[in-house]
Amino acid sequence: MREFGYERASDVTGAVALLGADPDARFLGGGTNLVDLMKTGVERPSRLVDVRELPLDRIRLTQDGGLRIGATVTNSDLAAHPEVRRHYPALSQAVLAGASGQLRNMATVGGNLLQRTRCGYFADVTKPCNKRAPGSGCPAVLGEHHNHAILGASAHCVATHPSDMGVALTAFDAVVSYETPDGPGELPLAEFYLPVGDTPHRETVLPPGALITGVTLPPAPVAAHSRYRKVRERASYAFAIGSIAAALDVHDGVVREVRLAFGAVASRPWRARTAERALTGAPADAETFAAAADAELAAAEPLADNGYKVTLMRNLVVAVLTELAEEAAR
Repeated sequence: MREFGYERASDVTGAVALLGADPDARFLGGGTNLVDLMKTGVERPSRLVDVRELPLDRIRLTQDGGLRIGATVTNSDLAAHPEVRRHYPALSQAVLAGASGQLRNMATVGGNLLQRTRCGYFADVTKPCNKRAPGSGCPAVLGEHHNHAILGASAHCVATHPSDMGVALTAFDAVVSYETPDGPGELPLAEFYLPVGDTPHRETVLPPGALITGVTLPPAPVAAHSRYRKVRERASYAFAIGSIAAALDVHDGVVREVRLAFGAVASRPWRARTAERALTGAPADAETFAAAADAELAAAEPLADNGYKVTLMRNLVVAVLTELAEEAAR
């Protein structure tokens, strides 16, 4: 086992300074992903900077009616919070679908957004992987890829992002706050993750050494009528093979507003903006929902063994939006 240092940060500025002094250090939240990667040798930090004791564990209403979620809020607390359940139910459902109770009690909001892919080639240090070792290749393209990307991938990487929570946050236009040695910053979650391109090892636009301090959800009345649906290969907790966060506002049988984001189909949570544009102002019926899904999925480029995801995601869009439309009509 490789030795590493450990320090517990007492304030945000101190935490950022500790990481700035050691580029091989890593922030430690719940450790539910990082520690696993350390065990397999994928991550080999020289030091862990524990941020769990920082004052970032609150959820509060913002002045405009949105929510501010601290980076060290646990997934359990996020899912159970009454304001989350009332105003953003798909977010609560996504978190509950994401892991067992034990993991949710440890995992943090900031860490969830930064978790790494579960691609088997990435996790196995004996195999090449452009995300882990740039330039070494992507064996998943011709190998085991039945649960890999159909949207936004490249020949350099076809892995998917594993977060359930991130899918719901993407649908609701979340904004990520962070701290650097040069001061604070903000990023819309839609711009947080980098396209794969030819640099899959660069996953986010966060500055080096930045610490996520929180996530802000803007007010979105449509989000109160939302749902998260996840399809997985077994009934117990597992990563998605396809998921959707959807919110729908229907008036007189016509879609007034809609939010859609897909999970387990790309290297990042996928905002389905083409489908949203097709649905806005259109009849709220299954035929329209299917046509919108087809428009979004027209850009899909499935591999030999994951083409089923196109049909799966189409069916998810139709099923979930139909349920929401029927509820609106009651």
